[in-house]
Amino acid sequence: MIDLARRLIAAQFPQWAGLPLAHVDSAGTDNEMFRLGDELVVRLPKADWAAGQIEKERRWLPHIAPHLPLPVPAPVGDGVPGEGFGQHWAVYAWLDGDDAFDAPVTDLAHAAVELGRFGAALRRVDATGGPTSFRGGHVTEWEGGSMAGAVRALAAEGSLDGELAGAAWESVLRLPQWDRPPVWVHGDLLPGNLLTRDGRLSAVIDFGGLGTGDPACDMMAAWTLLTAETRPLFREAAEVDDATWARGRGWALCWGIVTDHYYRVVNPVNPVLAAVARRTFAEALAEYAEAAV
Repeated sequence: MIDLARRLIAAQFPQWAGLPLAHVDSAGTDNEMFRLGDELVVRLPKADWAAGQIEKERRWLPHIAPHLPLPVPAPVGDGVPGEGFGQHWAVYAWLDGDDAFDAPVTDLAHAAVELGRFGAALRRVDATGGPTSFRGGHVTEWEGGSMAGAVRALAAEGSLDGELAGAAWESVLRLPQWDRPPVWVHGDLLPGNLLTRDGRLSAVIDFGGLGTGDPACDMMAAWTLLTAETRPLFREAAEVDDATWARGRGWALCWGIVTDHYYRVVNPVNPVLAAVARRTFAEALAEYAEAAV
C-alpha cells in the first residue's frame, strides 16, 4: 500500500512528493498510516466500513479541537479518490509519540485525570448537527446479538466465568438509558488511539468514531487502560453520573467479550486488539464479582 500512497501524494500533493515515506505500524482496523517527512502523516482507509471517516474528521475536528485539553489530529490536506483508490484520504500534521499499547502509560494517575477532562470538555462542545456515533446508542445496538454467543464460547474454553458474565450482562440491560440531548463522544478511546511520551498520555488520535450520543462508550477507557486504583480519578474528572458510569462498565464488559471472541477465535487476525479486549472484560468482570459478594 505504500506504493499507492506515493502515487496519491505525487498526483495530488506534488509539493510533498520528494519527502521520505514510511509505514507506521498499527493494530488499527480502519486505516493504514504512513509518516511523510518529519512533520506529516498520510492516512488511507483500508476497510469499507471506514468510508466517510476522513470527510467527517475534516468537517468536525476543527470545530472541536480548540476546546480540548489534549492535542488531536490536525488535517492539512484533503485527498480524493484516484490512482485506482476509491476513497477519500487525508494528510495530517504529525503528532509525536507512540501508541499506548506499544508504549504503555506509566503515569496512570495523570492519564486518568487528563482523559477524564478530555471527555468532559468534548461533551461541552456544541453538538448541533453532529453525526451519530456508531457507539452513541445502547450497547445492544453495537453488539447486535453477538454477546450471548461470545459469552458461551469463551465460557466453554474457560476464558471467563459464564455465569458471572451472564448475570453482569443482565444487570447492564436493566440500567436506565441516556435521556438527555446527544453529546459529542470520541467513540474509540482504546490504547491504540492514545499517544504517550515518556510514559505520559500526550495526545488522542483517530476520530473515525467521532459522533454524538450517550457518553457511556467513552467511559470504557477506565477499563481498557486504567486500574482499580486510578479509575476513581478518571470518573471524577469525567463528571458523569452513576448511571452513565455503570453503562460505561457495561460497554467494557460487552466490547471486551465480543471483540476478544471475534479477533482471537472467529477471525484471529488482530492479536493486539484481542489482548486489549481480554484485559478490558477481565477488569470489568472483577468489579461485577466484587459487587456480587
